Amino acid sequence: MQRIFNDLFVLELANNHWGRVDRGLAIINAFAQVVRFNNVRAAIKLQFRDVDHFISPSFKGREDLRYIKKTEATKLEKHEYATLINAIRDQGCIPMATAFDEASVDLCEEFDLPIIKVASSDLNDWFLLDRIAKTRKPVIVSTGGSSEKDIDDLVTFFANRHIPLSLNHCVSLYPSEDGELELNQIDYLRARYPDLVIGFSTHEYSDWRDSMLMSYAKGARTWERHIDIEADGIAVSPYCSQPHQVDAWFKAFHKAREMCGASGDTKRIPSKREIEYLDQLVRGVYLKRDLPAGYEFHHNSVDRDFYLAIPLQKGQLSCREVMNGQRAARELKADAALMIDDLESPYSSTPALRQLIYNRGL
Repeated sequence: MQRIFNDLFVLELANNHWGRVDRGLAIINAFAQVVRFNNVRAAIKLQFRDVDHFISPSFKGREDLRYIKKTEATKLEKHEYATLINAIRDQGCIPMATAFDEASVDLCEEFDLPIIKVASSDLNDWFLLDRIAKTRKPVIVSTGGSSEKDIDDLVTFFANRHIPLSLNHCVSLYPSEDGELELNQIDYLRARYPDLVIGFSTHEYSDWRDSMLMSYAKGARTWERHIDIEADGIAVSPYCSQPHQVDAWFKAFHKAREMCGASGDTKRIPSKREIEYLDQLVRGVYLKRDLPAGYEFHHNSVDRDFYLAIPLQKGQLSCREVMNGQRAARELKADAALMIDDLESPYSSTPALRQLIYNRGL
């Protein structure tokens, strides 16, 4: 189940698309095109709050408290969420939500969302986490502002319940400067929680390439950004990414994957082109003196019998292959290349090895 997180991009509709379904649909349509064009696997994420009960009654309507004002202004009804979730599915993306309260987790179940997100602020909200765990759904948690004990407790909680978990390194500053990204925390999280997929939730505003290249190389395998579009005269927040910027972000992902190559867990298999190049640099075996047929080569006589030099020719033995106890199959002349057919050896009697030696070199 951990595979569900691998190479997954989570695109969060910033500010709950200001509570407007038409704006949400426009954002979904715009970014789904970018997802398709870049052939990536992406979730588009909503924010779920049971607004009627999320705010204490005595604080409702407070215009001077930004979080309360925004929460009330972006309220959606269940049928409106349904419209957006259907659009996300129709566009070939994965529907997700950040659940900010227990009633919102009920809604995640009702809509059968495959992954639930936990915001950094709720990393140790055990009432909410317990309700999320009861769904048995995979969970992604951002770790902004957390302590090591906070994360240890969280990981243990989900591990004990055998629920797939991914951790996002996150700096909860909106927006974040390059010097505040703390990308080395990806190394820390991977080392401390080696069985988990580690991701990067980012809010920087000045670059959509470098942090992707670096985070991928450090081992992040899921990413999250806030997304928005310029529409309706509403300014895009600096920490949000527009379609052309997410396009650059996805392209940086493909470049990072190309440059990093195979998994760092196993030794890579060199390409044919690389092997052919290196074969041109390998020294071939040349005879120092005339040797009779039947002559037996020994390590203690190598300096008298051979010298090593470039180029390595097709069919010629290299410095890697002359072994103790081999015999000359025919008379050999000084300065001639020592060929595979000149020796009674395993190379000359094994078709695959013989063919390999004949295919390399000049």
